[in-house]
Amino acid sequence: MISARLKAVILRELELDHFNITDATTADTVPGWDSLCHAQVIAAVEAEYGIRLKTLEVLRLRSVGDLQKLVDSKQATT
Repeated sequence: MISARLKAVILRELELDHFNITDATTADTVPGWDSLCHAQVIAAVEAEYGIRLKTLEVLRLRSVGDLQKLVDSKQATT
């Protein structure tokens, strides 16, 4: 399940007031989420959570649910 914190970061970076983000949400289904915004979202997530995501980890992401799992796993190791 996507945390309210992660959802808020994504919506803030994409400058969206409201959008129904779920585990299955992918970048291509969200208005304005292009490759440049993707990099901004990842940077914002890293800053918000105080974590670093490796390029290969980011490339493996297929959905917001995958991003949430990755964030959770990084927080568990810090």
